Amino acid sequence: MSELPDFHSAIVYLINADSARATLPFQRANRAEQYATAFWFNELVRETAEGAVVRQYLVTAGEPTRVETAEITLRQELCSPAMSAEKVAMTGFAEGWIHLGDLGVAVMPDTALYAYAARKGWSWTTDEITDGVAATAEDIAALDGTPVPAYLLGHPVDAENGAREQALVVGEVVRTEEDGVRWLGTLPQGCVGAPVFIGAGLGENSFKLVCVGVALPGEGPHPIATFDRIRTALLTVAPERRGDAPATAAEPRSVAPKRRWWQRRG
Repeated sequence: MSELPDFHSAIVYLINADSARATLPFQRANRAEQYATAFWFNELVRETAEGAVVRQYLVTAGEPTRVETAEITLRQELCSPAMSAEKVAMTGFAEGWIHLGDLGVAVMPDTALYAYAARKGWSWTTDEITDGVAATAEDIAALDGTPVPAYLLGHPVDAENGAREQALVVGEVVRTEEDGVRWLGTLPQGCVGAPVFIGAGLGENSFKLVCVGVALPGEGPHPIATFDRIRTALLTVAPERRGDAPATAAEPRSVAPKRRWWQRRG
């Protein structure tokens, strides 16, 4: 692995501080298979004087969502009032996802998830990957054949007890004309579908945090579905244009402005 940049600790801090509550582990219910990680993403609809208006989705790799019943682990920090970690079985799981063309990515509108919480008497207290952090075409183009330090935020499977604790996995990403963007390094079981981050240098000892995209299954080096393509695909997911997609769409909602995802040192 290439040497990590001087701001490695700052990148790790930002990911943990701003995205730790963005991820959810899931698997096929009652079977030790189809382990994956999903995460919350806010698609920007428009900016207003009061803040951003977004559509919110749960995002993951498409293949693990093709199960009838899934088991999701709810961590206590994702719920208010807080509760102990709870495993929730969701039936009709596959039907709740919209698959984004041939990207290998699926999204679930937040409507059903908010409704579930309301029925149970609690509310979500999550972090979200924001549109401003999700990679643009320019961010992806800046990657070349040189491996770049990268960070995957997922939920590996504990080999002894099957626990799904969150972990930040360090590896590298590289982009080539032939293969697109790939994750170089170990992709632990359960981390398919997880978000992958880099710190993009800005000069003068500063950087911005970028979520490159979604880790996909496959033979290593593992492909990454990049956010520039995901963002474009989401333009076709508007309720009136979704064709045979599920009838429940993500409704636009206002969110308060967040601080900038920048870190300057020295």
